[in-house]
Amino acid sequence: MGFLTQTFDMQFFILANQIFRKHWLDQIMPLVSSAALLWAIILVATAFGIYKKGPKILIVMLVIIASMGIADFSTGLIKKSIGRVRPLNSLPLTYFREDGQWQRRPLDFQPLKERGNSYPSAHASNSMAFALMCMFFFRKLRPWMLFLPLSVGYSRLYLGKHFPTDVCAGWAMGACVAISVWLIWNHLIKDKLPEKLRL
Repeated sequence: MGFLTQTFDMQFFILANQIFRKHWLDQIMPLVSSAALLWAIILVATAFGIYKKGPKILIVMLVIIASMGIADFSTGLIKKSIGRVRPLNSLPLTYFREDGQWQRRPLDFQPLKERGNSYPSAHASNSMAFALMCMFFFRKLRPWMLFLPLSVGYSRLYLGKHFPTDVCAGWAMGACVAISVWLIWNHLIKDKLPEKLRL
């Protein structure tokens, strides 16, 4: 199945990936886009939560991680059915990072694949699900947690992994999953927990 990339989608990608480039962003964006960073945040948040609230925070973190898993699984299903090719495999002059080195496609670059897994972005989906669930459970984190999915989403453009619409679709998917999980938690699960396990 082909995927028609609209002009605005292409233009915004070129701005993020090819025009607005800085040396310090070359260093930071791979880290921002790393799954290890998100898991490090989860581990630190869990440790801090246990220190402040006790072991009952583990249930909350399990719910948050479950929402991320659902978001990741859902985006994976859509990726397979859509088959959009990533920018780094479809566009000339795209910057991308491989084997720890920045590279750029030549002007005469020809697409490497007919199908890919660009749409939607799982990184955007997972980070949005995580951020919203944290905001739902811990109100003091509002609205700062949104900086995480916004940064992750931009990093995916900078790294040549996704088009803007891939990222927006990922954010929407993550938000839908987080809201659904939160409603299920509030209406079906929370009140059935023993009092000592509630926040």
